[in-house]
Order: sequence, then C-alpha cells, then structure tokens
Amino acid sequence: MKKYILIALISIFSVTVNAGSQATQPATIAPEQIVKFAKDVEKYAAQQGARAFIIARVGRAEKDLPKGIHYTHTAIAVYSTIQLDNGEIAKGYAIHNLYQVEGHPNKSQLIQDYPVDFFWGAQQLKAGIIIPSDEIQTRLINLIATGKNTQLHNPKYSVIANPMNSQKQNCTEYTLDLINAAIYETTNIPQLKANTQAHFTPQRVKTSRFKLMFGSMLMEDVTTKDHSGDIATATFGAINNYLQQYDLAKHSVNFFGEGNVIIL
Repeated sequence: MKKYILIALISIFSVTVNAGSQATQPATIAPEQIVKFAKDVEKYAAQQGARAFIIARVGRAEKDLPKGIHYTHTAIAVYSTIQLDNGEIAKGYAIHNLYQVEGHPNKSQLIQDYPVDFFWGAQQLKAGIIIPSDEIQTRLINLIATGKNTQLHNPKYSVIANPMNSQKQNCTEYTLDLINAAIYETTNIPQLKANTQAHFTPQRVKTSRFKLMFGSMLMEDVTTKDHSGDIATATFGAINNYLQQYDLAKHSVNFFGEGNVIIL
C-alpha cells in the first residue's frame, strides 16, 4: 500500500512543477517534423538578424505545467561555425545549455547542442524566442567565446531554484545569469545576485505546499531549501518581462509549427 501511495505522490508532483532539463529525451513527435521545425526556428531567427538569442522549449504537456509557466527548458543560441559529422563546415546556431546529469538529477553540466537535439524531446512544436538588443547579443557572444560563461555555472541543480541567490541553479536561472553578466559586464556572482534582487521579478510557482513538501522528500532535483516565503523561480516569461521592462529585447515571440508566430 505504501508503495502505491509513493507512486501516486510522485505522479501528482511530477505534473505540477517545471519539468527538469535533460539532454537525452525520447522523441514524442515524428523525427521529420522535429527536424523541419528546428530548421524553421533557425531560419526565423536568422531572418530577424539574431546573432545570439534566448530559446525555450516545452518538455512537458502544457496542461500539466503550473499556471503561467509555458516552457520547461531555456538556453542561449549563438550563430556559429559548425563542423558536421562528415567533416564539412556549415553556419548555424549552437545552443548553450545547462542540463541535468543523467542518473544524478540534482547535479547539472554545461552542454552545447544544436536545434534538432534541443527540440528532440519537446512535447509540442513550439519555441520561445527572445532576441536581445544588439549590444547584449555581442556581449553574450563574447562571454561564451571566452569561456567566462562557465564561471557562472553552479552544478547544484534544483527544478525550482531561487534565482535571487546562488545556492541552487536550473537552466533558466543559468540563462538569466548569462544575460545579467552581459548587461552588467561582470561574472562576479555576489554582484550579479544583488542586481537580480534589485531588478528581476521571478515567477511564482503556483502549487500547493503539500506537493512541494512531498516533492522535496521524494525527488532529488526538487528542494525548497534555497527559498523563504513564496516559491518563485526564473522562467522564460519572467526573463522576457525583465528585458522588455528595460528595453533590452528587440523581438520576442512564441514560434509554432508551420511558422505561426505570436508576438509577446
């Protein structure tokens, strides 16, 4: 009986909070559709003149996400020179991710992949795209090219990491830290967190404390120890609001299969 209660609680919690960031997930959409969608996203970003942009995917059915949260994984895409498997050189977007370590969900690592990889485990053909100002794009590119982005990585992972401190980190907080490092031109983490507290508004995770309590007991990648008061985390939407507020976003959209676009 206890076993079934445990399974039920995990099931309840797993559809309530933001899904984790995993590099290897099985495809739930036809591979040819994923490939086409990934290419369409690249083409759209290139048409907008994006050299670096924020990209997000839906890794869980949207109906299962907390109210107001629409994406489960966020990263930075940079227009790059890419060596293909056959040795040929091509131009395209390389995506710089923070992913959970397989088998160790409470740990993370930095991995570079490409749009098809990024969308392989997506639950729907939908992408979040934020193209920052030209200056922020240049600074993001330089940050990654010099390897300074690695200085902002905290391998202690939590799905609902509190972006206001550096105790834990998830993919979207890491993306926010990169953005702030570009804005303030520093990788000093205490300074970045002070600026985050002063200017960024995280998104409230609207779920019951009962579910959060049992989630933290049963799942390694869920903890509320880095929070006090309401549980709030960095999300794609919160990052868009932040950049829009300070006139640092040139273009923000939800991009759907078949090229349908909703301006944010």
